[in-house]
Order: sequence, then C-alpha cells, then structure tokens
Amino acid sequence: MKRSKRIYTLLGVLAVACIATYGVMGYEEHKEQIRNSEEVILEISEDSVKSISWEYESEAFSFRKEETWLYEEDEAFPVDEEKINRLLEQFASFGVSFVIEEVEDYNQYGLDDPICRIQLKTEEQSYEILLGNYSNMDSQRYVSIGDGNAYLVKEDPLEQFDIELRDLIQHDKTPYFEKITGIQFAGTENYSITYEEDSEDTYCADDVYFTEYESKKKPLDTLLVEGYLSHISGLDLTDYVIYNASEEELVSYGLDSPELTVTVDYSYENEDGEETSDAFVLHVSRDPKERDLSSDTEKSDGEILEEEEITAYVRVGESQIVYQILGDEYKNLMAASYNELRHQELLSADFAEITQMDISLEGNVYTLTSEEKDDERLWYYQEEEVEISDLRSAFAYLEAESFTEERPTQKEEISLTVYLENENHPQIGVELYRYDGDVCLAMIDGEPISLVKRSAVVDLMEAVHGIVWN
Repeated sequence: MKRSKRIYTLLGVLAVACIATYGVMGYEEHKEQIRNSEEVILEISEDSVKSISWEYESEAFSFRKEETWLYEEDEAFPVDEEKINRLLEQFASFGVSFVIEEVEDYNQYGLDDPICRIQLKTEEQSYEILLGNYSNMDSQRYVSIGDGNAYLVKEDPLEQFDIELRDLIQHDKTPYFEKITGIQFAGTENYSITYEEDSEDTYCADDVYFTEYESKKKPLDTLLVEGYLSHISGLDLTDYVIYNASEEELVSYGLDSPELTVTVDYSYENEDGEETSDAFVLHVSRDPKERDLSSDTEKSDGEILEEEEITAYVRVGESQIVYQILGDEYKNLMAASYNELRHQELLSADFAEITQMDISLEGNVYTLTSEEKDDERLWYYQEEEVEISDLRSAFAYLEAESFTEERPTQKEEISLTVYLENENHPQIGVELYRYDGDVCLAMIDGEPISLVKRSAVVDLMEAVHGIVWN
C-alpha cells in the first residue's frame, strides 16, 4: 500500500514536471518568434499631423496645429516650426530592423510601462508610439505601435524627444549683414553712421563708414565697424530668461529703457534675386540693480567688474523674448562710441600712396622721395636709394592710447609733412609733442588727435636717424 502511494506520488511529481517543462518549452518557442525585417511600420506625412504630444520622465508636452503650431499650455510660447517638423519627420517612413510577433510579455521589452509615450493625431487617425528599453546587445530601441508586435528600431526616436521646452522655442535671429546702408545708436551713445563709397572726406581708400562729429564728417575704421557688426551677427540668442515679457517684466531687465539701442539698416538679395531692404534693432542693458550697485562701487573705489560678474540682457526689436548674454558680449556691444570705432592708428593712409615725406627732427629737415618702378615703390634720400621698412613699421605702431582735444604745451619731438597720391588730400601734417614720460601728444593738420606711446615715437625718430645717418 505504501509502495503504491509512493508510485502515485512520483507519477504526480512527474506530471507536474512535464507540464512545467512543456510550458517553458512553449514560452521559449514563443519567445523565439523574432525575425529580421526591413519593414516600414508607419508612414505619417508631417503635413497631415494636427497634434503631437509626448510624456517622458516627469515632462509632458502637447502641441496642436492651426495656422501655426501652438503650445497647449501657453499659446504665447513662440514654437519653432522646424523643430516640431523634425520630431515628426522620423515617422514619415518609420522603419524597423527586427519584428517580435505576438508579444505576450511586454514587460521584458519595457513596453508595459514605457519610458516615453508619443501620440500623433491626423484628421483620420490617432497613433500611439511607445518607447521601451534600449537593447545594448543590438544597440536599438524596443518600440510598440499597438499592433500586437514589438519592434527594434535603428533610429531611436528618444534622441529627438529627450528635450526640454526651451529646446522648442523659436529664437530671434541675428542677420548676416550683406550691405550696410546706415547704423544708429541711441542711449549711452547717440549718433548715426552712414555708408558711402569713394568719399572725398577721407584719405584712406578703404573708408566707407562716416559720422558727423563736431559738425564735420569723419571717417570710421572699416574693420572696426564691421567687427562691431560681427558681434551683433554672432550673438548667441539661446539663453532666454522669459519668452513673453510684459512691460513690467521688461523693467526688471532694464529693457523698458535700454542702455543702448542699435538699429542697423541693411539690404540683401532675396530668393528671387531682388535687392531687399530691412532694419535690425537690438536693445541692450545691464541688470538694473547690478548696474546701480556697480556704478556706486566704481565711484567709490574705482573697481571695475570682470566680465563674469556682469549680468546683461538683450531684446530684438519688439520681440517679447528676453535673452541673457555673456559679459564679454555685453562689453563688445557697448563699445560703440565714435572713439572706439574711429581709426586708432595715427596715419590711416595707405603707405603705398605716400610719395614724399618732409621730416623735421632736432632742428633739421630731411626729405625722402619715392618713385614707382616695376610695380614697386623705391625710396631715396639725397638721391641715394634707402630702405624704409623700419620707418614704415614705426608709423604702423603710432596708435592712440586715448583721444584728446588738448593742445601741446611742451617741446615738439618730431613732425612730418606726408605727400599723397590723392587729389582731395595731397598732403597731411603730422606733429608729435612731449606730454609725459609715457605718452606724446599727436596732432594732424594742426588739430589735436590722440596720445600715443612715447616708445613708438622714439622708434619713429630712431628709424629716421637710421636712414639719414647712413
């Protein structure tokens, strides 16, 4: 009896084991229903999508298409249409590399509780795309579209959907200025710049930018003006602090009454090859509290804040977006005065256009003459050919340490009359006077211009000595 019970027990255990084994074998067989595929599982035209929403981690976003894309949470949010289209374009022809058919356990693919849930709606249909685990073995993402299968995809949608709201804003653009017609400054600087080619008001052929200064048209340094414009074109307008600023909020950023407003009038060739005119307006300001505090600090102890200590903002035209910019960007934009954009070198004429120099030094007058020969200008002193490379270099180093309207009160160090191949400006008078141990005072045509390094003046004098003494 005991023996028969034992046999029945063993038979029962065996039956359970067989059932379990069969179940495992069935599961394994089911699990192995996976095949390679080049199948395209979704073909959704970008233009047909009327809404898109997704949930990822703690973020949830929803957008709908009317005339333009709108953010459901706040329709004032400026949506970047191209970025939304970039999210959608991957589903225009959404292909897979592996198909797992008749899935029973979505958990093993991370699809029962997906890390990202994407919903698209067209006029006719709704789609739900679930993103599951990432297969390290295949370097692909598990995806479900609700058709009973799971898929592995080479192009992981999460790479596009792992974003923040700020990644979808339509930022203001700074243009590349092809042709400038004028620049206006208002605020800390108040003056205008005009563009004029072949002007008679300069002896530098490269000068095309001019301004009225003390009732006279004055040339500006083309490289400095274009360098300033490049600071505008190169602004990194991505760090927005608010995208729909009210009048009260503009006050808090100092942009209700900006420190500086720059208006650039320019033209460009449109897609039809026609010249089109436009204007770009940029408002710039320091944080008002910081500006007031630093102003008091500078007055009390002369301390100047470093770039990293500056908090500054810009606004493009009437846009409601306010951007924070870096300290060096702020400094570059604020460096817009006439003195900062005018020629820094004492003599801006092209040296190749100088035909003669009369030099007064230590009570003597020396005359250097030149002639063009074989596309080269040769220089002579007392009919002897001389090398003037040191003199030319010394001229180049005569740059303004600061500009001044002071008149000289001390001894003249050296003066020159420079003759040019220029009908409008055949000659220029350059005078350099002692000022102190570090700088000399420079005059052009009898008018004070700037203070220049005394060491540069000494180099000029030594270059003249090197020519006439030899």
